[in-house]
Amino acid sequence: MLFEDIKKDEEQYLMHTYGRFSAAIVSGKGAVAKDVEGREYIDFTSGIGVNSLGYCDDGWVKAVSQQAASIQHISNLYYSPLQTQVAKKLCQLTGFDKVFLCNSGAEANECAIKIARKYSFDKFGEGRQKIVTLVNSFHGRTVTTLAATGQDSFHNFFFPFTEGFDYAQANNIDDMKAKLDDSVCAVFMELIQGEGGVMPLDEEYVSAVEKLCREKDILLMIDEVQTGMARTGEIYCYQGYNIEPDVITSAKGLGGGVPIGACLCSKKLAGVMTPGSHGTTFGGNPIACAAANEVLSRVTTPEFLSEVKEKGSYIRSKLEKMTGVKEVRGRGMMIGIVTEKDNAKEIAAKCVENGLLILTAKTLLRLLPPLNITYEEIDKGLAILAETMQQ
Repeated sequence: MLFEDIKKDEEQYLMHTYGRFSAAIVSGKGAVAKDVEGREYIDFTSGIGVNSLGYCDDGWVKAVSQQAASIQHISNLYYSPLQTQVAKKLCQLTGFDKVFLCNSGAEANECAIKIARKYSFDKFGEGRQKIVTLVNSFHGRTVTTLAATGQDSFHNFFFPFTEGFDYAQANNIDDMKAKLDDSVCAVFMELIQGEGGVMPLDEEYVSAVEKLCREKDILLMIDEVQTGMARTGEIYCYQGYNIEPDVITSAKGLGGGVPIGACLCSKKLAGVMTPGSHGTTFGGNPIACAAANEVLSRVTTPEFLSEVKEKGSYIRSKLEKMTGVKEVRGRGMMIGIVTEKDNAKEIAAKCVENGLLILTAKTLLRLLPPLNITYEEIDKGLAILAETMQQ
């Protein structure tokens, strides 16, 4: 099919929930994507941080293909060695005690919310169910995770939203203190607000929040959906902040391209969720777990993590010298670019025309390249970006 035919069918048959760029991607290898008409693009998006090993990585393809040829799905009423392998790896890599496997970041965040409220109910009874998130945060698109999201623009149309959330100003410890009354059971934060504009939290602020949570027996929960799986140069971003959360959530890069999410909890929460209190049909699917096992075996080595940091520093150093760039922020290979002309969306659209896939977040350009992108691919993509910025 030609691009115009695909676009016509999309407009006729799909709900119009996405603002799409003018490209129909059908194949790829590494950090290079190819569209329906055979045109190639350097990919600085990795499917919004999902394709952690790029397109069609040989090891990933082998793991997924072999599993698909063995068994594709079983019910969670039965034991699955692949599930236990993923859970064991996650616990051993992080020090957490238990894992719940699901299908997405929003589902992982829903699990975290339920853990916090049940833990508090079991220990303190009713009336201690509020969760404090941060202004400008993003936690998902279900009715509950939209309510958890600290952006007014998301709190519309779908009333009534789930109750029990409040929002504190990021990096303002006095505002957080004011919010932590006796009705609060948890604080839930992204350490780098991804959809909110690649905004890292101050390390001093995060440490102070952790201290407050410990003093008040309030759970500290970290949303690592976008920052996890080596994206920032640590297995999970919280490890670079030197804190010990009670709960973290993970998704996106964990499966390397297939849907999987995870909610990890500490030892004191290990018994909170019991049979019947939570569940999922597809969570921990054998194919998704085979993919996750391959990703976990690859991106968590010291050598790989070091390379992510080095590549991230290399990209930022190039960007800081680029004409039209006002500011560069982020960690590892999670990078935000403030443009001098405040024209990120226009630049992103032109980049597609010039052979580069790139993201936006708020008014920024956002880069989430495959973690194993080559320096040659980085240089080629940055050259396209530099040329586009000057057009």
